Amino acid sequence: MPSRRTVLKVGAAGGVLLALAGLGADLLATDDGPLPSGPALANVPADAAIALAAMAPVMLGGVPAGLTAADFSRIVLAGIDTALAGLTPAQRNEVTQLFSLLRLRPARRWLLGLRAPWHAAAAADIAATLDRLRHSRLQVLRAVYQGLHQLIGAAWYGNPAAWPAIGYGGPPATVLAALGRTA
Repeated sequence: MPSRRTVLKVGAAGGVLLALAGLGADLLATDDGPLPSGPALANVPADAAIALAAMAPVMLGGVPAGLTAADFSRIVLAGIDTALAGLTPAQRNEVTQLFSLLRLRPARRWLLGLRAPWHAAAAADIAATLDRLRHSRLQVLRAVYQGLHQLIGAAWYGNPAAWPAIGYGGPPATVLAALGRTA
């Protein structure tokens, strides 16, 4: 039969372990929100899709007229997924590390400066976060902004749905013919 002192020590140690486990879970927790609807993405993790769907309208100046927010997110995320499929394994690994940074609550709060989860953050707060990244003293944070900006911009402007809004009529017929496509 264990002594009373042993029972108290084991109980106290168990309480400390539970507290540490809770703290560790909170530090590693992600802020899962509603996943953007649409086809499954092969190269964009679900939690990164939530962050990217929140950033895209802010980076691109809002949801274009004639599209719903859901359709806009679907188009941008599909473009990002396609772009990531064309990267080398080393480049894909770098992007995966970036997505890991975006998904962790402590990184989002203390490194990026965004307190609310991506899916619940106001557009002004996301814009301020992106602006902090863009103008950071740390080159690595500026690189994070540039990577996100290029990825989101290419995903949207590479899609024919974006072309009318920017006055682009599409590739010339000679280019399409060379690719075996028609206008």
